[in-house]
Amino acid sequence: MANLLSVENLTKSYGDRLLFGDITFGVDEGDKIGIVARNGTGKSTLLSILAGQEAADSGAVVWRNGLRIGYLPQDPYFAPGATVLDAALDNDDPRSDVVKEYTLAMASGDEERCQKAVHEMDNLSAWDYEDRLRQLLSRLGLPDMSKQVDRMSGGQRKRLAIARTIISEPEFLILDEPTNHLDISTIEWLEGYLKRSRATLLMVTHDRYFLDRVCSSIIELDHESLFQVEGNYDMYLRRRAERIEAMAADVARAKNTLRKEQEWMSRQPQARAGKAKFRIDNFYNLKERARGLRQEKNVKLDAASSRIGSKIFEAEGICKKFGEKVILDDFTYTFAPGDKLGIVGVNGVGKSTFIKLLQGLIPADSGEWNVGETVRFGYYSQDGISFDNNKKVIDAVSEIADDIDLGEGQRIAPMQYLQRFLFSPADQQKYIYTLSGGERCRLHLATVLMRQPNFLILDEPTNDLDIITLGILEEYLASFKGCVIVISHDRYFLDNIVDHIFVMEGDGVIKDFPGNYSDYRTYLNSIEKEAEKPAPKPVAEQAKQRPERPAKMSFKEKKEFEQLGVEIEALTAEKESLEAFFASGESCDDFNERSARYSEIKDLLDEKEMRWLELSEKA
Repeated sequence: MANLLSVENLTKSYGDRLLFGDITFGVDEGDKIGIVARNGTGKSTLLSILAGQEAADSGAVVWRNGLRIGYLPQDPYFAPGATVLDAALDNDDPRSDVVKEYTLAMASGDEERCQKAVHEMDNLSAWDYEDRLRQLLSRLGLPDMSKQVDRMSGGQRKRLAIARTIISEPEFLILDEPTNHLDISTIEWLEGYLKRSRATLLMVTHDRYFLDRVCSSIIELDHESLFQVEGNYDMYLRRRAERIEAMAADVARAKNTLRKEQEWMSRQPQARAGKAKFRIDNFYNLKERARGLRQEKNVKLDAASSRIGSKIFEAEGICKKFGEKVILDDFTYTFAPGDKLGIVGVNGVGKSTFIKLLQGLIPADSGEWNVGETVRFGYYSQDGISFDNNKKVIDAVSEIADDIDLGEGQRIAPMQYLQRFLFSPADQQKYIYTLSGGERCRLHLATVLMRQPNFLILDEPTNDLDIITLGILEEYLASFKGCVIVISHDRYFLDNIVDHIFVMEGDGVIKDFPGNYSDYRTYLNSIEKEAEKPAPKPVAEQAKQRPERPAKMSFKEKKEFEQLGVEIEALTAEKESLEAFFASGESCDDFNERSARYSEIKDLLDEKEMRWLELSEKA
C-alpha cells in the first residue's frame, strides 16, 4: 500500500508541559485509524499539527504530494453572517465557487446571469458536485441553503461542518470528535458513510461503538509516547491490558535488581574508584526503570447519595408546546426506585426541554408533577458550568460547601475533593475561563455529585470526557442507588447504564421501550426487514405459481454436491481456527493477512453453502 503520511520524531509542548515527545508513525492508503487518550494529552493538538493549523516544536510531517485532505476540527469556525451555502462551499475545490454562483443565479431569476452560470457549470463538469451537495445537506437536515449559520444550534453547525469536510470527497480525512453534538441517527449515518468510503481516515473520538465499527487500527497517546495496535477498539483494550501488565512486571524486576545494586553502590567510597563504569551507569538506568510505570490517575466518583423514599416522581397528563411545536401531549408516567432511563430522539425533538420540564425549570401548559419529599435532583446540563468564568476552580466548589460527605462518616475538604477529579492544587487556582472542555466537564460533574443527589439527570454527559473517565462514570452509575435519566448520543454509554428507553418521536409522542439502545436498534431493524417483505399472495394465486418439483441431479451435479460438502467442512474448520486465534489475544506478524483471510472464508462459505442448498433441493 502507498504511504500517504509519515510523522517522524514529532514533539509538542506548552511551556514546561510536554504533550508528546519524539512520536513516529505512518498512515498508508486505506487505513482507518482512531486516536484515543486521556483529556489534555494532545489528541486535538496532534491533528491540528497534521492539518497544518499549528506548528510542532520539532520533528517532521510529510504528506504525499497532491493529496486532497479534509479536516474537521472539534470546534469548527464559520465566517460571521455566512449562510449554509457559503459555509458548505468554503473549501479549495474550484467547483465550489461555480456551484455557489449557479445557486445564487437561479434564485435571482436573472436570465443572463443564469445562462452564464450554466455555461460555467458545463465547463467544470460541476453538475454531479451540485447534486451531491444538495443530497448531502438534505440528508444532514440542512435543506435551507439560505439560512444563516449564526442562528443554528450546535448540532446543526456540526452537521454543516461535516458536509463542508466531505463534499469534495477528499482522499484523506482528519476528524476531531466528529460525533459530538450529533443525534444517534446522524452518527449511524456517518458511521456507515466512513465504513463504505475509500478515503483514508485518522480520527479522534470517544465513541467506542464508532471506533469498534469503523477503525482498523488504534493509536493511544500515553505518558508523552505513542502506542499503536492493529485491530478494532476491542482488540486495543486487550493489547493495552497486556502492555500495562508487562510494564508492571518489568518495574518489579528492576526494583528487585536495584536492591542488590544499591548495596554494591553503598560500599565504602574508597572502593568506588574501582567500580566498573558500565555497572554504575546501569545502576542509574535501573533506578529510572524502577520508577517505571507511573501510577495511573483516575477520577474517583465516590460521593455519597442521600436516601430516597418509596415515592419518587409522578407525571400526570403533562402537556407542553411552543407555538405549533408540541413537546409533550398528555404525558403520564410513574418513576420507580432505581429507575435508569435513557432518552433518545433526533436533534430538536425536545429532549432537553423534557428534562427541564421534569425539574420545574420550564412550566408545563397543563398537567401535574408530583415529586416525593426525599427526592434531591442532580442536574448535569450540556449547557455546562453556570459559574462566573472569572472565579477560580476552588471557589466554584468551596462556595457550595465547606466540606463534602463521602458517606460512612467520611468528610473531606473541597481541595481534597477536587483532587479526586484530577485537579491538582495548582489546577485549583486556575480561573474557570482557562479550563479545557474536558476540565470544565469534570468540574461540572464534581459540583453536581457533591450535593448528594439521589435522582441524577444527565444531559449529554459524554461530550468532552475521555474514554477512561467515561468508563469510571459508567461504573458509578451502574451502582448508583437512586434514579438516573440520561440523554446521550453515546450508544455504548446507554447500553451500559439504562434498562429502558423513552423514544421521543416528535409531536408530543413518547414511546417507552424495555431494554437498552442496542435492543431498540435490533427491534427497529426487524421492523424494517418485515416491511421490506412482499405481501403474501392469495392462496389461489400461490397454487397457480407453485413451482414444479425440481429435476433430479445430473451426474455432474452429484459430484459437485459431494465436493461442496468436503470444501464446506474444511472452510468451517479453518474459520473456527482463526476465531480461536483472535479470541486468544495472541500477537503475530501476519495479523492483517489472517484478518483478510477470515473475511475471504466467510464470503466463500456463504457462496458454497448457498449452492449446496440449491443442489440439496434436487437431492
